Amino acid sequence: MKAPGHLNALRAFEASARHQSFAAAAAELNVTPAAVGQLVRTLEDWLGTPLFHRASSGRVRLVPTEAAERALPDLRAGFDRLTQALERLRQGSTRGVLTVTVSPAFAAKWLLPRLESFQSECPETDIRLDTSLKPVDFVAQRIDIGVRYGAGHWPGLQADKLFDEEVFPVCSPLLAQAPRRIQKPADLLRETLIHDLSMGVDEGFPTWDAWLRRAGVARTSPTARGLKINNSAAVLQAAIDGQGVALARSVMAQDDVASGRLVRLFPAIRMVSPLSYYVVYRADCAGLPRTQRFRAWLLQQGS
Repeated sequence: MKAPGHLNALRAFEASARHQSFAAAAAELNVTPAAVGQLVRTLEDWLGTPLFHRASSGRVRLVPTEAAERALPDLRAGFDRLTQALERLRQGSTRGVLTVTVSPAFAAKWLLPRLESFQSECPETDIRLDTSLKPVDFVAQRIDIGVRYGAGHWPGLQADKLFDEEVFPVCSPLLAQAPRRIQKPADLLRETLIHDLSMGVDEGFPTWDAWLRRAGVARTSPTARGLKINNSAAVLQAAIDGQGVALARSVMAQDDVASGRLVRLFPAIRMVSPLSYYVVYRADCAGLPRTQRFRAWLLQQGS
């Protein structure tokens, strides 16, 4: 014998039991309260037993019967298993959409200029970019894979190092070529220093003070003017536009330096960031074809 309404009736019952209300269940399921009530009544008719006691204490409240209460844990576990199975089916092919999370700056300055090569290798896979500076829930937001910048530890995710990174001063060619303007690191204290605030207060994120100490500059007073920006791509653009000297991250700045849009200052002074770029993904998705191919492509780009 087949249950009427199949999953719709069961979902209506589970949501109604959880909220103890047809109206609240309807809002969750994006249908009308009448439709939820009809689905539940149809299920009750097919089972030949009521699923709720209709209680009223100021407002109508649905109380699951004893039999319904016993069935709910198995029903919810079944929904969870079904969701996982559908997700595996969705991700288990190289065809379709691959959802990738990266920061807006990394997308603009590194990934998008190189993405055509992946699409040439895997034309059957479409990329959906999720660009955000905020942490994302890989399960809830159906993220397949991503690139994150940090110390390499994110709860619930596998992390493979993609790039180490240096930091160094950069400026526009016109500023770099101005006679007697920037000849030694201490000269930077007369310039507008552009600060990258994209990592907030992360203690490992290199700052101008740290670089100046590495260069042997005793900055006893903040004599330099400052421009503070919370987007690494905008930091570099401000330097390209001649608004000051930026402390650049090598991965972000490499194309601008290679093209001549920016000039690296004092290349003999090396400062490696304690933070790096990592390919991140859920362990249970590591063997899925689309994720596997994109991960391999990223690591090849970083080698």
